[in-house]
Amino acid sequence: MSGAFQLGNLSVSRLGFGAMHLSGPGIFGPPKDRDAALAVLREAVASGVNHIDTSDYYGPHITNQLIREALHPYPDDLVIVTKIGARRGNDGSVFAASSPDELIRAVHDNLRNLDVDVLDVVNLRNMFDDTDRATELIETGLTVLADMQRRGLVRHMGLSNVTPAQVAAGRRICDIVCVQNYYNLEQRSDDVLIESLASNHIAYVPFCPLGGLTPLKSLALSRVARLLNATTAQVALAWLLRRAPNILLIPGTSSVKHLHENIAAAELKLPDTAIEALGAGPDISS
Repeated sequence: MSGAFQLGNLSVSRLGFGAMHLSGPGIFGPPKDRDAALAVLREAVASGVNHIDTSDYYGPHITNQLIREALHPYPDDLVIVTKIGARRGNDGSVFAASSPDELIRAVHDNLRNLDVDVLDVVNLRNMFDDTDRATELIETGLTVLADMQRRGLVRHMGLSNVTPAQVAAGRRICDIVCVQNYYNLEQRSDDVLIESLASNHIAYVPFCPLGGLTPLKSLALSRVARLLNATTAQVALAWLLRRAPNILLIPGTSSVKHLHENIAAAELKLPDTAIEALGAGPDISS
């Protein structure tokens, strides 16, 4: 499945699965079809996916509980990456949860709901726009996680929604195995960061690889998809896999059909002419 990459001492296939959308609308509450959500998780693993991205504030608690129900006891090679630093309000609103006590509680919530003794990778999510406050969160939060690592509760740490300077600040505290930021064919502001991380053997995991709430839509993307008899989503995912060897993908879906389409993107070969067309930058169609 388009090769593997090391997250610390853990080897993962480059195309994984994001569990976020297995919860209800707005990533809140239970799924409309619980059996379908369980089926997607089981089919993902059966199809060779060994990297699942989740968080206990998805739902909240819903996606982790679904993962446990569908897959526990977990295959030996399955790597579950979770995220902390936020919490959900009773109305579905999202708040920062970055104090040491909140981070410790979040780790234990993930351990309990996933039913594991140690978390493979924990991403610390920056929830602040203010750069100084965000850097303070990272320094404090990673210090907390490093202590939990020493206690055997966390194997590896990552960062999410961060700047290059914040990555550097984090690496002064502990080893960082992955960075999860917003990046896709149309949003390429992290190009330099991706190269820097690759030189240090750190994974880059783009969230919203297909454009988030507004799906990717460009003339070049549509033309390449028609040429290759593929979907635009498959082309966008294949482009990311070719973009840099340290990019890992976690597209999410609640549909087995779409899951198989996403997995097939790992085998899609983009000719140089397609790379040139897509590499020219966004050409948004109306």
